[in-house]
Amino acid sequence: MTCVVITGSTRGIGRGLAKEFLELGAKVVVSGRSQPAVDEVVALLAQTYGEDKVTGKACDITDVEALKGLWSHAKERFGKVDHWINNAGMSITRANIHQQAPSELSRIIDTNLTAVLLAANVVIEGLVEQQGGTFWVMEGFGSNGATQPGMTAYGASKRAVTYVAKALQKEVKGTGVNVNYLSPGIVVTDLLIGDYDTSSQEWQKSKRIFNILGDRVETVTPYLAKGVLAASKSGTRVAWLTGGKAFARFMSAPFKKRELFADLP
Repeated sequence: MTCVVITGSTRGIGRGLAKEFLELGAKVVVSGRSQPAVDEVVALLAQTYGEDKVTGKACDITDVEALKGLWSHAKERFGKVDHWINNAGMSITRANIHQQAPSELSRIIDTNLTAVLLAANVVIEGLVEQQGGTFWVMEGFGSNGATQPGMTAYGASKRAVTYVAKALQKEVKGTGVNVNYLSPGIVVTDLLIGDYDTSSQEWQKSKRIFNILGDRVETVTPYLAKGVLAASKSGTRVAWLTGGKAFARFMSAPFKKRELFADLP
C-alpha cells in the first residue's frame, strides 16, 4: 500500500491532502512543528480511516536531524516511503524589501528553500536506497518567473524551489527516483490571507482577483492527491490552476460571482 509523507499537514492544504490520500486508500504520515497538533490531526483522521492507516511525528523542517527522524518514523511504521511532499512553507507581510525585517527575510528562505534542500539531502538518499519513490516540491507565486511588488522574498523562494526540482531530476536520473512539482494555485488558507491587512485597499483589490482565480482547500486537494498517485515519471507537474482554467474564469467572472471570503470579519 502506498505511503505518503506530508510536511506541514496539520492545517491548510497539507491537512486537506492527508484526508484525500486516505480517501484514496494510501497510508499517510502527518507532520507539523507541534507534536500536540500532529497528535490531534492523527486522532481525528484515525477515527474515520483507522489507526493502521495514519501516523504522525513533529518535525522542524529546517533541522536535518528532525527530517531524519520523520523519515525513520515513516519507514518504521509503514516499511517504505512512496511519496514525500514538501508542503510546509510560509509567507511574510507584503511589503517592499527595504521595509521587511531582516529576520523575516532569513526565516522565509530557511523555511521555503533551505528546508527543501535539507529534505532532499535526507529523503533522496533514502529513496535511492529503497530503489524508488517520488520527492515533490510545492510551487507558488514566483515559480514561473512572475514578479509583484511586496512579494520579492516569497517569489524568490518559490522560483528557487522550482530550480531545485529541475536540477534534482538530473541528479536522480537512472536511480528509479522521481522529482515532481505540485502547483495548487490560489487556495484560501491562512498562508494566503495572513500577509494582508484585510482592512486595506490593497486587500480589496487582491480579493477581487482571488475570488475569480481562487478555490477552497476541499476543492483543490482531491485533484492534487489523484495527480500525485497517478504520476509515473520524473518531471511531472500536477497543476490545478492552468492557464486555460484561469482564462475561462476571467471570461465568466462578469456572469458568475464567487465569494470565498464571506467568513472574514
